Amino acid sequence: MTVRSPLTKAKLSPNQLEKQRQIIEAARVVLARDGLAACTTRAVEEAGPLAKSAIHYYFSDMDELVDQAMAQHLQAFMDRLRAAAAAHEDPSRRFWAAVEEFLGIFAQMPSTALLWFDYWIDATRKGRVEPIDRLNREVTAIYEELLAAVPVPEPQLHAEALFSCLLGLIVRQTVQGPIDALRPLISQICAVDVPS
Repeated sequence: MTVRSPLTKAKLSPNQLEKQRQIIEAARVVLARDGLAACTTRAVEEAGPLAKSAIHYYFSDMDELVDQAMAQHLQAFMDRLRAAAAAHEDPSRRFWAAVEEFLGIFAQMPSTALLWFDYWIDATRKGRVEPIDRLNREVTAIYEELLAAVPVPEPQLHAEALFSCLLGLIVRQTVQGPIDALRPLISQICAVDVPS
């Protein structure tokens, strides 16, 4: 594939933006269903309504398309965390609901963990760390906001520690199955009492 500068949203018509969105959605489907290694131009073409030439037109390379599709996955993930927290009024329960939703997503769909880690490894090997850094910052920001409302001293520090812990727990959960005794560990890391 020839590498060229990507089209900016300012240069795209509404029709072109819709075509670009369709391609990103097709890539999301392939990533969720088959994983990162299977997300090829041909697979995206087969999953969506547009030809391979459209993919080449709207994206400079597959890395750019994968980054955008993963950003959409992240947004859906973040929306689920926020919705879980919003279902509760008590700040402590909001925090725990977001933690349980985080782990629940990966427990329900173990392939999601593999996709995330494959993506992180691939992007890091290719020196494209900005999307990974953005992902980390956005997830950490949700927990920082929830911890600040509890309130917990140094919510940013606790949120960063929590996110690191959750990433490790995802790996354990993928290999060993659901972990039942997580609350005391998370409570200790974040200084938030386990609700009774």
